[in-house]
Amino acid sequence: MNTNGPLTVAYQGEPGANSHIAVNEVYPEATPVAMPTFEDCFAAVEHGTADFAMIPIENSVAGRVADIHTLLPSSAVHFIGEHFLPVRHQLLGLAGAELADITTVRSHVQALGQCRARLRSMGLTPRVAADTAGSAREIAELGDKSQAAIASRLAAEIYGLKVLQGDIEDEAHNTTRFVIVARDAVTPPKDTPSMTSVLFRVRNVPAALYKAMGGFATNGVNIVKLESYQLGGKFFATLFYADIEGHPEDPNVALALEELRFFSAELRLLGTYPAAPFRDTIREPAENAALRPSPRL
Repeated sequence: MNTNGPLTVAYQGEPGANSHIAVNEVYPEATPVAMPTFEDCFAAVEHGTADFAMIPIENSVAGRVADIHTLLPSSAVHFIGEHFLPVRHQLLGLAGAELADITTVRSHVQALGQCRARLRSMGLTPRVAADTAGSAREIAELGDKSQAAIASRLAAEIYGLKVLQGDIEDEAHNTTRFVIVARDAVTPPKDTPSMTSVLFRVRNVPAALYKAMGGFATNGVNIVKLESYQLGGKFFATLFYADIEGHPEDPNVALALEELRFFSAELRLLGTYPAAPFRDTIREPAENAALRPSPRL
């Protein structure tokens, strides 16, 4: 880790990307470092050329960022924090363009997915590009009034583009959750409201996942996210990712993790980190959850 200069935080994309904005919000005094790929971000942290990396892991509209889950099993990084960024997408064009001139829109696949209905209603053809800010730069370089990009207002400022239509995301709640990763684990004090993220692979025995998850239920530990995905071209769940509320030193969490470990062939704690204040704004009151009718199967 760099100890002689300002804090450096890597992010995937080009200047003006939403990840760049997240870095500015969490570490306003840091030096943001743009990286071409997520692999480059992880490598920069692992090799010590960046102190941290700001990594998008899921979005409230488009779902998980699949590349990240694919990279985690082979990475050596640790989660040390999280940040929720409300994402506002802007339709950007050349300074002399008008909305009626636009036929094609470029952006990252996640951004296009988050604006799918709006683009369809406007009759615009989407084109997948490497990232949002990079799309804005390309539009500025091409000089074609018929092409636009979906990117941030920061990207519009950086690349001299015009906001043709503001806030074109399909859902007002459009929010991306980022995790902050570092080479070394930084565990908060036990009394800090915390999240713990784990990767695990259950043993090959009947009802192994049910038994592994049972410890969380019996010990009253809330699992806020559980996902399975394939590795090595196998068409069945080989690995699970979970976010749980609590600190491993909490007695109930320790018992739940002990049971998970017993029924797992592999278990890795990705990190324990302070829960973002944003979680308090989206938490459903327990009494409301209890009153909601159970779904019929």
